Amino acid sequence: MGFRLAVIDGHTLCRHGLAGVVEGHPDLEIVGEASSLAEGRAQVALHRPDTVVLAAALPDGDGLGLCREIRELHPDTGVVVMASSDDDAPLFRAMEAGASAHVSRSADLPELLAAIRHAAVAPGSFTARGLARALARRGTRERLLSPRELQTLQLMAQGLSIAEIGRRMHLSHSTAKTYTARIYDKLGAANRAQALMAALRLGLVEEPVQAGAARRPAAKAAR
Repeated sequence: MGFRLAVIDGHTLCRHGLAGVVEGHPDLEIVGEASSLAEGRAQVALHRPDTVVLAAALPDGDGLGLCREIRELHPDTGVVVMASSDDDAPLFRAMEAGASAHVSRSADLPELLAAIRHAAVAPGSFTARGLARALARRGTRERLLSPRELQTLQLMAQGLSIAEIGRRMHLSHSTAKTYTARIYDKLGAANRAQALMAALRLGLVEEPVQAGAARRPAAKAAR
């Protein structure tokens, strides 16, 4: 049983590289290539491939938007989304867009091939390396802190002072300070630096903490 593929990626080397890989696997055949959203739509409509390997970001727009279109118009077509990062956020965006699999560009060949074959035979299910751990981190994040506390934590990670957080969230200084104190208590932290390090370990902040934010003295951060 063979699977027919379409590759939609703005990087010519990536498309050619995947074509070279597929040549060594007789169960896989590339029937269409595209470098943009418009070309991608046309290739999918023309060839009706079993699986589309799709870059999350394309030169003329969002690849995840095309993923949603494919899922709606061609529900039997699998979609493998390739992203530049293997962080949790791109993985969840791909899952929410209806992708069949998420693969980082840094993934090894067996992982990519497994994702392509999975998408072909089970287009309506989702797989990704580290999915279980990512789901656990998201569950921890949603259970541990309230939405307002999470928002406060994200602003702390950006290096904002309590006064700045209050202005950004339209809170009084005392309320912003209360949110910060609750975060410290829930994370078992004595100061901002400890809270941010704990947040990183738990996956509560998805973007790297700015160096200045983690090193800022607690007394200054509390102003």
